[in-house]
Amino acid sequence: MSAPDPSTAPRVRPFLSQAARFANGADTPSAFLQSCLSELDAREPKVGAFVTLSLDAARAAAERSTARWRSGTPQSAIDGMPIGVKDIIETADMPTEMGSPLFAGWRSYKDAACVSALRSAGAVIVGKTVTTEFAASEPRGTRNPWNLDHTPGGSSSGSAAGVACGMISAGLGTQVIGSTIRPASYCGVYGFKPTVGALNRQGCHDYQSQSCTGVLAATLEDTWQVAYEIASRVGGDAGRNGLAGPGQLPTAMKPKRLAFLETPGWSDASDAAKLRLEGALARLGAAGVEIRTREDDEDVAAVESEISESYALSNRINSWEMRWFIRGCVERDASKLSRTILERHAQSDAMTLTDYRTGLKERARIRAVYAELADSCDACVTLSASGAAPIGLQSTGSPQFAVPSSLLGVPALSLPLFFLDGMPLGLQVLGYANEDASTFATAAWLRDTLSEERT
Repeated sequence: MSAPDPSTAPRVRPFLSQAARFANGADTPSAFLQSCLSELDAREPKVGAFVTLSLDAARAAAERSTARWRSGTPQSAIDGMPIGVKDIIETADMPTEMGSPLFAGWRSYKDAACVSALRSAGAVIVGKTVTTEFAASEPRGTRNPWNLDHTPGGSSSGSAAGVACGMISAGLGTQVIGSTIRPASYCGVYGFKPTVGALNRQGCHDYQSQSCTGVLAATLEDTWQVAYEIASRVGGDAGRNGLAGPGQLPTAMKPKRLAFLETPGWSDASDAAKLRLEGALARLGAAGVEIRTREDDEDVAAVESEISESYALSNRINSWEMRWFIRGCVERDASKLSRTILERHAQSDAMTLTDYRTGLKERARIRAVYAELADSCDACVTLSASGAAPIGLQSTGSPQFAVPSSLLGVPALSLPLFFLDGMPLGLQVLGYANEDASTFATAAWLRDTLSEERT
């Protein structure tokens, strides 16, 4: 359970901590971008985080940002931040291929709402990051920067890997099952899945009712800031209030009581992963935080029971919601689709509207049970994954620890606090619906209190 060799380990490239130097001229967004591109030149041929690069446009955007900082008129706190956009999200100037040869070269010629917001904030879009096929489970070749023989997770594979090795400071992801929390854990970066609907998904093709636009970033501060700048410009999904909170990372707040959720993933977690989490819980207890579990709290036990089939229920709901899209893809050219998607097609085609409505009713009931925890626990904690990233590129790993937050529709954060034999593993923090800022405040305190776990 040792930390990696610092001479060879990938290094994230935080932005906000460096941006203070832009105002006094000690550094510039152009120079910052070039440091990212130097890392990209060195690592991208082996990691494969990007499917499309837009480097000329990125350099031009960084030059404009440099001029704004020099004149004291940055457009936001992330003006000049190098960002990658998951290739399930539309961009006006680049194809959106959705991880599928069926959509090779496809363009919408418009920006998704979140991309439009980032450009308005002055962010520098470096390129489109690799996604699994249709943001589902079929990998598309990205490798884990910590060990190239291991998966980076998915479906936000490229964004997580790109942030992990400093090619970009942040990347957009999405999550309907475990597609932001799991790759963040495997790649050792911060990952944020907001409350459902908190960040505007217009122009994103991961659009099921549990789907969220998420953020993967080098620091917790960078993570919040990217989400805040998006929400402050384009809000949330239609009919939703969107992410609310301060203009910078919410102040760290010590929780009085936390619920430890085993989730369905606990039985599959490695012994080393369990020891790391148990050690963290012991430290939190020593710091005066009360930890409640299924063994001593009937409300926690009730939640554990209700989320036991999160993955199966989520798959049923998602299969129905993808039904018409997948059917159209099959009719167009089934030979360009993976076996996984063809199996999903068969599953969805066998469903009825009654099946779907039953699933929605069950999900609503489970969410109501979870919401009752807010009366006694400030947040919930668990692992972000069952262990470090598994070896092999044929799978993106088990999503069992990540899927409950998706089913529940609540904010979740993966904090890169643990290492197992030189590979990262995240601590996951789950909050309550529309309490994203409070979840960040709790996460900031946990990060500060448990930061020694990285050693």
